[in-house]
Amino acid sequence: MVTLQNKIDFAAIICVKNANPNGDPLDGNRPRTNYDGFGEISDVCIKRKLRDRLLECGYPIFVQSEDRNVDDEPSLRSRAESNEHGLGKEAFGKKAKKAETAKAACEKWFDVRAFGQVFAFGKGNDASGVSIPIRGPVTVQSAFSVEPVRDKVSSIQITKSVNSETTESGKKSSDTMGMKHRVDNGVYVFCGSMNPQLSERTGFTDEDAEAIKSVLPRLFENDASSARPEGSMEVVKVFWWKHDCKSGQYSSAKVHRTLKVNQDGSFELEKLDGLEPGIIEGF
Repeated sequence: MVTLQNKIDFAAIICVKNANPNGDPLDGNRPRTNYDGFGEISDVCIKRKLRDRLLECGYPIFVQSEDRNVDDEPSLRSRAESNEHGLGKEAFGKKAKKAETAKAACEKWFDVRAFGQVFAFGKGNDASGVSIPIRGPVTVQSAFSVEPVRDKVSSIQITKSVNSETTESGKKSSDTMGMKHRVDNGVYVFCGSMNPQLSERTGFTDEDAEAIKSVLPRLFENDASSARPEGSMEVVKVFWWKHDCKSGQYSSAKVHRTLKVNQDGSFELEKLDGLEPGIIEGF
């Protein structure tokens, strides 16, 4: 199958209302912000949602989250070494040919050939340890709010109506109090790119690019939680720039800068000669 033939840049506008887009575990799970107060959704978080949506569409995914595990493998290593769901132990053994294992992994798992993966199993004195790095052609930047959200973060104290543990006195235990944080409202933007040269190494195809394009508008579908209630986060627009060559008519930085997003979610696009983006409405 022919690999990706044209460089692709993309971007998405996300609207947030009364939700915690991405909690920071180092800050009491408050919404992530940078030092200037702008809200942030990490690239890891975005790729997690992309993997989840692709998995729901039936694509084989290597890095599965525990709550969406479809093959009952307890770890990445067990999935990789499984004869049924992976490549078998021999593929990651001391005598394994790394290039052949990398090729087979890219052919088997969508997220490996798209985002890359480091197969690093075994540590210390483990003689079977192996490290196989794969660099993927799809890169995704973190999402940042278009204006500071530090003053738009609300925190409320919550209580439980029952004890998690039985206490001798019968009184409520100390873990009945907690905090919940949310961004009252905000507009975030993230960008990404697809590199044809790296696609040749992993086998990433035009069909794979279309699969990612199809799930981007549905990034928060089936993603609801207590921190992100249904309808509190949505992708309102996706921008898709397909260049006419492998190297690209313009740099990704220049392409991404053509998109100017306002505080209300409206946008302006600077024109680039010969490169018009496709605009996709959110789901």
